[in-house]
Amino acid sequence: MAGKVAVVTGATRGCGRGIAVELGAAGAAVYVTGRTTRDVASPIKRAETIEETAELVDAAGGTGIAVRCDFSAVSDVEALRDRVARDHGHVDVLVDDVWGGDPFVEFGTPFWESDLDKALGVVRNGVDTHLIALHKLLPLVVDRPGGLVVEVTDGDTDRYWPGVGIPYFVVKSSIRAIGRVLGADLAAHGTTGLAVTPGFLRSEMMLEHFGVTEATWRDGVAKDPNYIMSETPNYVGRAIAALAADPGVSRFAGQVLASWTLMREYGFTDLDGTRPDWGRWHDDVVDRGVDPTTVDAAAYR
Repeated sequence: MAGKVAVVTGATRGCGRGIAVELGAAGAAVYVTGRTTRDVASPIKRAETIEETAELVDAAGGTGIAVRCDFSAVSDVEALRDRVARDHGHVDVLVDDVWGGDPFVEFGTPFWESDLDKALGVVRNGVDTHLIALHKLLPLVVDRPGGLVVEVTDGDTDRYWPGVGIPYFVVKSSIRAIGRVLGADLAAHGTTGLAVTPGFLRSEMMLEHFGVTEATWRDGVAKDPNYIMSETPNYVGRAIAALAADPGVSRFAGQVLASWTLMREYGFTDLDGTRPDWGRWHDDVVDRGVDPTTVDAAAYR
């Protein structure tokens, strides 16, 4: 991807950070966008910053360009668009990974008993931001053929899991739908649109939830045996970098892909050299109610 330009929305942490780093490792110049900088914190109030992500992109071999952008603010996104247009004139890869809904999600609470403002906040942060980003940035992608637009979601089907709740499900299924629509609408412009999901993620927030670090993540299996099949954010990052480097990527237009399905397609590994297959594990173990501690996890990694 040397000479290519990527924009990753929501690149402060989690999947966005992993994706930005892996696009950088492939040689791209990556606009690392999000709300949290070393000087300004977002309402999520976490320590990770876009500057740190940009430095990780640089260290991986790419060029990281940190730009603060609140994707719920049209003026911020227009300013980002204008800067990219001025500095590079075009976007080869747009990865739409904005989320920001964690403080508002009320898993396990009946919708009618939930906080309506929080519920609407989940939808605004998770859907409106994607639409604003696409509206303002797509012109920089479709001005020449060969571009790739990736919507990042959670899950590769629209199956509903009890307890997830309406707002979260609406957001993630909407992002999958956007990926399908982009596949149809962008084809006429020589651009490929699709959606991608990670598996059981070891993001910064999930590591904290399990009380572990990346170095000790296996200790989290004591809290949830299925954590043995977790993956780093770089895994889905490598999946998207593989798509971006594939001259035949248009064959996936409109599909909802996953880190594990793309691993099978391209053969990349996670940072530790393994190939966690959350999809197969979920089908064989979780869905069938099998005790995870009785399964040879190595056969799925």
